[in-house]
Amino acid sequence: MDTAIETTTESATSAEVPATKPALELEHVSYSYTKGGKRVLIDKNYVFRTGRVISITGPSGAGKTTLLSLLSGLTTPTKGRVLHNGEDLAKADRYRFRSHDIGVIFQSFNLLPALTVAENIILSMDASGKTFDKPKKEIAAELIEKVRLQPEYLNERILHLSGGEQQRVAIARALSYDPQIILADEPTGNLDLATQDDIMAIFKDLAHNEGKCVIIVTHSPEVAAQSDEVFQLAPLRER
Repeated sequence: MDTAIETTTESATSAEVPATKPALELEHVSYSYTKGGKRVLIDKNYVFRTGRVISITGPSGAGKTTLLSLLSGLTTPTKGRVLHNGEDLAKADRYRFRSHDIGVIFQSFNLLPALTVAENIILSMDASGKTFDKPKKEIAAELIEKVRLQPEYLNERILHLSGGEQQRVAIARALSYDPQIILADEPTGNLDLATQDDIMAIFKDLAHNEGKCVIIVTHSPEVAAQSDEVFQLAPLRER
């Protein structure tokens, strides 16, 4: 065997959250960096559903970053399929998928520091190519409220914000075109515990009240414990 047994667990509160429809599915997914080279993921199967917060955990080298790349449509599997709403991502319009259906929250935020909060959010809306039924700045203001920032932050430049404030803006930006799926890479890695809990409360609200599928890559046991499900990747064993 190349991998240790993987486990899928559910938090103690998960029974209170009704499962809805599959958003992303792994079907016997394997990935190697080069043909005949290092295998990172081997025969992975999982269903990521709307209305759920799912944490992906595992030690360094277990393939968490690779899996995030596959789920976001940036990479295609060496074997198997990644399905979005039942459609094989490898055969889909992946640009449209990334600009309409999935929002990514980066570990380093990737905000433009010289721009204001509103400008960062609106730039993301413009890049999506979607049409909106109200002024973009009005939507940005609603998103800022959703991530628990005061309205005056809209005109604040990113470089003046704390790490926790930037993380909230990064979440608002990911929500700017109303995607079905949110992918977050270590979203609480550099935050204090109180801010971490507040960020998790935002994620749970997005899943449980808005029906989004929220997928979090994390090393934090506290984040995993607050999630509805945990997909734990096992480390590859040396042959």
